[in-house]
Amino acid sequence: MAAIAALGLKSFVEDEILDVKQAIYPLKYMDSVEKYAQEFGIDKYLILAVIKTESGFDPNAKSDADAIGLTQITEEAFAWIKLKLCPREDIVFEDLYNPDTSIRFGAYYMSRNLERYSGDVSTAAAAYHSGWGTVDKLLKENNTEILTEFPYTQMENYVYKINKAYNAYQQIYNVSEGEI
Repeated sequence: MAAIAALGLKSFVEDEILDVKQAIYPLKYMDSVEKYAQEFGIDKYLILAVIKTESGFDPNAKSDADAIGLTQITEEAFAWIKLKLCPREDIVFEDLYNPDTSIRFGAYYMSRNLERYSGDVSTAAAAYHSGWGTVDKLLKENNTEILTEFPYTQMENYVYKINKAYNAYQQIYNVSEGEI
């Protein structure tokens, strides 16, 4: 009887831990996340990791660098992405406060980073944070195709946070969906 009670308690504790993890790593804006994950060929959990890291799921977020929205796109990046993604659409920078627009632009940008950097999440995240010029310079200096070390503290912290969130999302939701 004690063994059955212990198993019940263990199951209860595991469920509670999973609930806490899911609260820390929520599935928000999933219609847009799944739509753009499919459209741009990017893992939905990576998009969620970017949103969590960039804005903490606050659609009204604005950084000290004047990046805005869920995916924290700067005005310069917005102009480039708009030119590549939707040059004829009547979209302005402030439209990034709209969750769907921000997720669309952020997912597109991350997909381009992954494409450019051989699918390496860490290098793509470094580029999302610091730009292609900075990452390309580091790759050239190190004579490599992907970054394994990040010489700038902010870049290193950002890459760490993206990877931590991405790994957490994969673990939490693959386990909860019975995919592992």
